[in-house]
Amino acid sequence: MGDISAAMNAPRRSRGPAHFGRLYDASADPWRFRDSMYERAKYRQTIAALEGRSFSSAFEVGCSIGVLTRMLAPRCAALLAVDIVEQPLTAARAACADQPWVRFARMQVPGEWPAETFDLIVLSEVLYFLSPADIAAVADRIAGSLVQSGVVLLVNWRGSSDDPCTGEEAARVFIRRTRGWLEPRTHLNDDAVDDGRLAGYRLDLLIRR
Repeated sequence: MGDISAAMNAPRRSRGPAHFGRLYDASADPWRFRDSMYERAKYRQTIAALEGRSFSSAFEVGCSIGVLTRMLAPRCAALLAVDIVEQPLTAARAACADQPWVRFARMQVPGEWPAETFDLIVLSEVLYFLSPADIAAVADRIAGSLVQSGVVLLVNWRGSSDDPCTGEEAARVFIRRTRGWLEPRTHLNDDAVDDGRLAGYRLDLLIRR
């Protein structure tokens, strides 16, 4: 009984490179970003949430194979997209080869972070892979990188998994940490069907005061 209690109360750890390396070793597109109707509909809603706004410098965390990156690029004069492992970045670079203002890098946030400022930061389907402490650290990093009136766009899957956080918890931790300097402007719960499961996603758009 004591062992079970200790396991339940153990600190939650963020998913590391080894976890994602195994996923990409098994499949070049583990979440079916290219052909999933759920993903495509979610991407369209993600772009629509930006309401036609253009950005001078954007940062996408967790770009994977670059499907969303390619959709974001036409709205950005410059775009830095990063992933925790190198495997998907080859496909991402190929996907955006005709968009030379897009740069890719391997980066493990929040421990690694670009020394730049941005007016758009996108965290799509990435926060729930982090522990609550690391989500708070990401928020603190953004506080030093996001310009006045800059936009943060969160998208989080609402299904259940064994990841460190649920999507709902991840969004709540981030929004609570940024209260006072990020103003929530758009909130959407979409009850989409993902691979036959009713789960959907939560989208939050916040703007720096």
